[in-house]
Amino acid sequence: MMTTMPRFLYLVAAATALSAFSPVGHALVYPARPVHIVVGFAAGGPGDVLARVMGQRLQERLGQPFVIENRPGASSNVATEAVVNAAPDGHTLLLIVTANTINATLFEQLNFNFIRDIAPVAGISRDPNTLVVNPSVPAETFGEFIAYAKANPGKISIASPGRGTPAHVAGELLKIMAGVDLIQVPYRGATPALTDVLGGQVQVYMGAGSGSLESVKAGRLRALAVTSERRWQALPDIPTIGEFLHGYEASTWFGIGAPKNTPVEIVDKLNKEINAGLADDALRARISQLGGTVLPGSPADFGRLIAQETEKWANVVKSFAVKPD
Repeated sequence: MMTTMPRFLYLVAAATALSAFSPVGHALVYPARPVHIVVGFAAGGPGDVLARVMGQRLQERLGQPFVIENRPGASSNVATEAVVNAAPDGHTLLLIVTANTINATLFEQLNFNFIRDIAPVAGISRDPNTLVVNPSVPAETFGEFIAYAKANPGKISIASPGRGTPAHVAGELLKIMAGVDLIQVPYRGATPALTDVLGGQVQVYMGAGSGSLESVKAGRLRALAVTSERRWQALPDIPTIGEFLHGYEASTWFGIGAPKNTPVEIVDKLNKEINAGLADDALRARISQLGGTVLPGSPADFGRLIAQETEKWANVVKSFAVKPD
């Protein structure tokens, strides 16, 4: 006669078998195949380079290839939608950028809700924008520039890398908080914007600090302030706008997200490895070379940043009726 398995042992055996097919079971062997980090911009840009740097680190630590998949279009909306629709198993990730929080209000019809449909995993870096002027502008400091702008309403042009970009809305936030009337001139990218500021066709530029740093050091542009909460290590003598306008902060930041319902064990594993990388001196130095500072923290920390930025930029976009190109 076949011996009947005691009920307790049967339940233990059943639970063990089921765990092999549960999210927790998958998390224990994650990643099981190559992981794709989807980047919403073309290869070679700051976000793409950062994703490759972090992807290489994760590949070394987790033993599977981390493949960078560039899907440019609609200010990262194309890439975001691809990840929203991907299987929530941790093998398709999104490079989250500041633009994602702006797009929530900037674009009237999206096929996803970013906060609802993307799970925050970890921040990577935060980069300042820099407010620079052509040397012909009679202002040596940020305070002098604001005074000059107030004395010349509607006569000063400020270039940005594109309509609805983080730099563009950062300029709009400056106009709101400083009470100045600057004429926004959006370009299709940082290079043509900087070219016209260097040539004097436009007086002011607000964009990624790393993009204008060489011209500032060469004396071809004058840096007046940075947009980050703290001073930028690359230009330590240049003040933040927040030192003059309390509460102003408009840096560009990057992080990693996953489709909603990705098992928490996978999210936590990725978060742990990303934060370990951000604590590594060599990786911190590489991020510094790219113009950024590390942005460590828990998934909840990164989620709070996303929520706060979404609310902040919604108010700016609505105030000036900013529309994408």
